Amino acid sequence: MQRILFNLAVMMPLMLWGAGVVSADTIYTGYFSNKAVGGYDTVAYFTEGKPVEGSSKFKYRWQGADWYFSSAENLEMFRELPERYAPQYGGHCAWAVAARNDLYKGDPEYWKIVDGKLYLNYDKSVQDRWLKDIPGFITEGDKNWPALNNN
Repeated sequence: MQRILFNLAVMMPLMLWGAGVVSADTIYTGYFSNKAVGGYDTVAYFTEGKPVEGSSKFKYRWQGADWYFSSAENLEMFRELPERYAPQYGGHCAWAVAARNDLYKGDPEYWKIVDGKLYLNYDKSVQDRWLKDIPGFITEGDKNWPALNNN
């Protein structure tokens, strides 16, 4: 009996962790959360030009993730056109998708809107690299994303 309990104690967290990794591929939510974009309001990047934390009062479930907004108006805007406001590459780091053909977290504090699309980066140093050739990285990222998105 002790052995069964031990195996459950060890294996259950690994099974749950693995399930989170698989479901996080399309929309980045982190391992211990289901918040897209770390709970930031994706519409605010477009309307206010800065990252704004969302509120659980204005929450919407889309593509298996919970999206938070700072107002009912922003929630409704997202609900009407989620593809317009959702970050590219599911909120994963745009540089990593392009340059490494891999998935890394996107940080809501390191962002840029290019041609009406929101891109996130891992951190400031990665964003500095991405900013040196945005068109080239977007071209590569767009090529890499379909295969990464199907894992």
